[in-house]
Amino acid sequence: MKVGLYFGTFNPIHVGHLIIANHFAEHSDLEEVWCVVTPQNPFKTKQSVLDNHQRLEMVYLATKEYPKIKPSDIEFQLPQPNYTVHSLAYLEEKYPKHEFALIMGEDNLASLPKWKNAEVLLDRYPIYVYPRKIEQSYAAVDSKGTIIKVDAPIIEISSSFIRKSIKSAKNIRPLLPESVWVYLDEMNFYK
Repeated sequence: MKVGLYFGTFNPIHVGHLIIANHFAEHSDLEEVWCVVTPQNPFKTKQSVLDNHQRLEMVYLATKEYPKIKPSDIEFQLPQPNYTVHSLAYLEEKYPKHEFALIMGEDNLASLPKWKNAEVLLDRYPIYVYPRKIEQSYAAVDSKGTIIKVDAPIIEISSSFIRKSIKSAKNIRPLLPESVWVYLDEMNFYK
């Protein structure tokens, strides 16, 4: 099985995440997309990040009606901060019959050379890239030809915008799956 790994803090997961995950599940050679909830991104501070299990619950709620999109907590058991190369090694050991690929936005691709063991990622895994508003050249990163740019919708919704809007008592309900909105509202998160 070919699985696309869509890593993120998902703080919270929103309709943009779902649109991207569903696009890859339906319009590429990936058979499933796993939304991997990251406890600690080495490039981000942990301020205002909800508990791991609360974010996983939101990903579960958001994806339960999409059979090709699965929530994943695999990084919860790994040393922190989480490095993609370590997560992939763990996944290959746990699921030897699966073939894994990375899913990331063009904006993250620019920072890929700074990632731990970036050359291993580029050598061993296809990287599916979804577009952002600013086109970026892959030449410096993609010497092996492993980067696959997918013609996906450009989604400009961010979790930080959603958190700020909730804190300011703005109605952002259309930006969240209904089940996630209900969960956030009941739990009083980000207020």
